[in-house]
Amino acid sequence: STDNDGKLLDTLQPTSIATREGRTRGRHSTSTPPIDVAHILWKEGGVSDLATLQAAVLHDTVEDTDTSLEEVEAAFGAEVRQLVAEVSDDKSLPKAERKRLQILHAPSCSHKAKLVKLGDKLSNLRDLERVSPVGWSKERVQEYFEWAGKVVEGLLGTNTALENELSQLLTRRGVILKSSKD
Repeated sequence: STDNDGKLLDTLQPTSIATREGRTRGRHSTSTPPIDVAHILWKEGGVSDLATLQAAVLHDTVEDTDTSLEEVEAAFGAEVRQLVAEVSDDKSLPKAERKRLQILHAPSCSHKAKLVKLGDKLSNLRDLERVSPVGWSKERVQEYFEWAGKVVEGLLGTNTALENELSQLLTRRGVILKSSKD
């Protein structure tokens, strides 16, 4: 609907709350990656739920900027806040622990949070397949693919189209997903 289109466009305002105030922490200096996640969910995953698409745009906002969950809720509502909270890592923890917890928590996320995570992993892995970040060795890139595969295994059964894309991409890197039934 036009009302929902307007709400989604509001969410896109420079990754909303923080970028316009210069409160980013550097990983994503532009809003392209979060918008890519929302686009993947909509175009490839057939997702049209507004809160899910808003959470996709905002998924890194709390991690990568000084924006609080309270600000997300004030601007976009309780459901979007909850989804952003579900997909946000606790940056006070060491990186290895955050990665371990992503694997551990993936199966118990809500359906909508699982969608955001699938879109995020697909976006990140496509980017990594195209170009490695400065300073990343081939081994580090491969380790990321292997770790992402473990997270995705906990999300299986959520969206066949996205899972098929991820499976193909991971398989090209020698990472074979184990179905949740195995």
